[in-house]
Amino acid sequence: MYGYREFVVAGGLISYGTSLIENYRQAGLYTGRILKGEKPADLPVQQSTKLELAINLKTAKALGLQIPDRLLALADEVIE
Repeated sequence: MYGYREFVVAGGLISYGTSLIENYRQAGLYTGRILKGEKPADLPVQQSTKLELAINLKTAKALGLQIPDRLLALADEVIE
């Protein structure tokens, strides 16, 4: 189990976590605000509100695992 979908794309079984792309986008927005003169101490703390579930069926098959249909239906991304 991984925290980022990129590991599942690379062959991992399952991930549940935030989007790296979204995290980097938020970091870029904060950097822009700081470069425009805002004080880092004045910026609010942010937390990801969306979690993504990704499942790699090829890896599940290689491990001899059967992923329940209900879990597949909940997945944001299923890699075959």
